[in-house]
Amino acid sequence: MAQSNFDPDRYKWREVTGEPELSYFVRHDYTILGYDLAAGTLDMVVRWTGDGGHCPMHRHTATTTVLVLDGEQYLWDIHPDGTRGEPKVRVAGDYALTVGDALPHLECGGETGGIVFFGNHSSNGLLYEILDEELKVVVDVTMETLVADFEANT
Repeated sequence: MAQSNFDPDRYKWREVTGEPELSYFVRHDYTILGYDLAAGTLDMVVRWTGDGGHCPMHRHTATTTVLVLDGEQYLWDIHPDGTRGEPKVRVAGDYALTVGDALPHLECGGETGGIVFFGNHSSNGLLYEILDEELKVVVDVTMETLVADFEANT
């Protein structure tokens, strides 16, 4: 079986960090591969370095294709009472499809990190909601706002 030829050094990356008072450590990088706002599509890659950094707690609202390119992806669903489910582990080559209105979750890479492709499809441009630890929405992330953030910070 062929190995992935994805070369992360070919891309510009946007580092994301979180507030230190959170109960979990936020740190990851992302790059946008391409998008068509009129068609409601955006392709991106998220990279975790293995330092224990997570994405902010979020809930996908768009249909999202997930493909682990390298390493591992760990996910914990957050239930309405705030408890975490058992971790799901995806390894290089694993595929998943999530449909909007998924449970909020935390995600990070494995011990040596992870690189994951996300293909997003949204009829209204909304990708995901970032939540605080009380599960209240603090930011709606749209394709437009993500592209603007990426372009302003790379």
